[in-house]
Amino acid sequence: MTTIVKQKIYDYLALTKPKIMLLVIFSGITAAIMEGSLVHTPFAFLLAIFALYLTGGSANAFNHYFERHKDAKMVRTRDKRPLPAGRLRPSHALCFALMIGTVGIAIFGFFYNWLSALLSFLTLFFYAIIYTLVLKPNTHHNTVIGGVAGAMAPVGIWAAASGSFNITPWPLFLIIFFWSPAHFWTLAISYKEDYKAAHFKMLPVTKGEIITLQHIWLFSILLFIVSLTPVLFESGLLYLIIAIVFGIAFIIKTWTARRLAYAKNIRSVFQYSIFYLFVLLTGLIIDSFVNISIDI
Repeated sequence: MTTIVKQKIYDYLALTKPKIMLLVIFSGITAAIMEGSLVHTPFAFLLAIFALYLTGGSANAFNHYFERHKDAKMVRTRDKRPLPAGRLRPSHALCFALMIGTVGIAIFGFFYNWLSALLSFLTLFFYAIIYTLVLKPNTHHNTVIGGVAGAMAPVGIWAAASGSFNITPWPLFLIIFFWSPAHFWTLAISYKEDYKAAHFKMLPVTKGEIITLQHIWLFSILLFIVSLTPVLFESGLLYLIIAIVFGIAFIIKTWTARRLAYAKNIRSVFQYSIFYLFVLLTGLIIDSFVNISIDI
């Protein structure tokens, strides 16, 4: 495989934002394991996760396409992302986004059910169009409202597995929904000047860092509260201990960042937030496997 081909593959993969999709995929895997019916059919399990990656990656690719001119104004993206760097043609990126999104939705529809296909389509549309084109340039509430799209993966996977619009995955939705602002606002503070140059109405740009840090702290408290809700749906003692211990640690970190407002404390919150979400989801997975083994 030539270097040029490898670079093209890397650039198309970059359109899907693999680092962000890792968290989306892990939340989908958690929902699938908690639901249980796909655990005993590995092909169906992996196919659902693959479809989730395709639809989520499509939404991210549309985001790349629509924001390519703004990305060219930001230091952190203009040389790294394939469209502003000129490594891919916009028309090719658009076709790629349409293709993988269509395939992902079709997989959900034909191999699982059309409820999961509809949820996937609505999530993709919300992120690609509503969040990217409407919310992000016009309101600092974009991170909170846009978090709906990022939090829908567990609901979509649950619908694919069960064929129903069950209430059980919604605690997972709430965890990711309240986690997203606390996580992404720390990033927005670090790249405030970039967002200002691109005319994105991010909270640190419109309200300043102090207000943003206050919001991060408040959302960490709300996140702690909703992180306890899976206990209402048969998650075990292990998860409860994890949620309490690591949730309190998160609140302390956000409080420290709010009080000191040092860059290192803000970066620490960003890094810990990723670790924290993985730990919560892992706790839910372990609890689910314990329950499965008990049922067997």
